[in-house]
Amino acid sequence: MLEQLRFDGRTAVVTGAGGNPSLGRAFALYLAERGANVIVNDIGADPESTGYYRDNASAESVAKEIRALGGSAVADTHSVATEDGAAAVVQTAIDAFGSVDVIVNNAVVSVLAPFEEITSRDFRRHIETNLYGPIWICRAAWPYMRATGYGRIVNMASGAFTGCNMLSAYGISKGGVFALTRALAAEGEAHGIRANTVTPGAFTRGAMGSLSEGSSVYTNFKENLPPELVSPVVAYLAHESCPVSGECIDTGGGTVRRLYVALTQGFTDRALTLEELARRWDEVTAGAAPGLIDCGTTPAEIFRRTPSAGKT
Repeated sequence: MLEQLRFDGRTAVVTGAGGNPSLGRAFALYLAERGANVIVNDIGADPESTGYYRDNASAESVAKEIRALGGSAVADTHSVATEDGAAAVVQTAIDAFGSVDVIVNNAVVSVLAPFEEITSRDFRRHIETNLYGPIWICRAAWPYMRATGYGRIVNMASGAFTGCNMLSAYGISKGGVFALTRALAAEGEAHGIRANTVTPGAFTRGAMGSLSEGSSVYTNFKENLPPELVSPVVAYLAHESCPVSGECIDTGGGTVRRLYVALTQGFTDRALTLEELARRWDEVTAGAAPGLIDCGTTPAEIFRRTPSAGKT
């Protein structure tokens, strides 16, 4: 029988964890079940959103649920979209449990709209919550993690960052999260801090609000993609035994796979012209698998690569 991986003595902050169904709630419950002290963060109702994001979220309800199951949890309702709010979330962890060991950046805004119709305000809200939120939370937690020589950061991204119809603002913000995680992994290596990204697929309040109830896609999400099946992946990346940093793991419905950025071999021509490029374009794209993305095996590897003799 495999030894159970636990979080006894560790404190985890999970943002956007008050919804039901939601990924954040699933993460908070799973980490608490494995012994972690959990800060359940959620602002509750979002006055600028509609549908399922406007209600059905309560940090205190999830914290009570954890405590009723014998776990340790404290609710927090500060917004991660501001630097002061994020600092207050981390301070809640310090005040309640004296440490912050794990960060799961899950709080999100998602507006489905064509690029030319989405409002300027909604663009800013995506960046403020989805990208600045993880930045401010990690900045607030970083000094504590550096002081102890230990930290685990798991950032929720989305496959939408590779380009998705009607999700330009969301995809842009999540692409920033992917890049942020790579930077945190590189800088955290010397301090015992590991950072990884997850692109999850799950039936959440967001799915309920954006998919047509009764449609085949809605039914597939509801029946086959429970949030709970993403939790083991997040927990593994958040655990002290996690061997990787700077990775992006795609998961949903029990499927787990590495998402990465790749470079084709291409070609080198020091006398390159527009016409020559047009003639040899097939060489530029040869060997690329559709949708494949890879940044290398370590956060710094891509920065060490230099073209030589037509190879990268």
